[in-house]
Amino acid sequence: MQVKIDTKEKFHVITILEPKLTANMTAEIHSGLSNYLQNDVKNVVLNLNQVEAVEMPAMETLIKVQQSYYENNASFVVCEIQPAVEQYLDEQQLLEILSATPTESEAWDIVQMEEIERELLDDDEPLFNND
Repeated sequence: MQVKIDTKEKFHVITILEPKLTANMTAEIHSGLSNYLQNDVKNVVLNLNQVEAVEMPAMETLIKVQQSYYENNASFVVCEIQPAVEQYLDEQQLLEILSATPTESEAWDIVQMEEIERELLDDDEPLFNND
């Protein structure tokens, strides 16, 4: 599977350069994306602007990967889904499960907001001192 990877300060943008995500790609999708959870920078924005069709097993794998990211306090946001793919995902009731945005910059915003939320939740210091 061909991808383009662009690493930012808080996340990686992975653009899939294939016209179709097939069932045969599920193992490669899972292992490739799961490896990022081992990095210091764990958050991923998955850009699907080149993907014109998807098969159900590949999308089920993406959803499992997304869940594992959130279980590991990392963000996984899908962006720039093509209209035909979006319609298919909507018909399969998968679109509402995915953390998805129309543009890559909106995906960046989601990742950054989730990072701030995690930092605030992990902070041992109270926000307000009642003394």
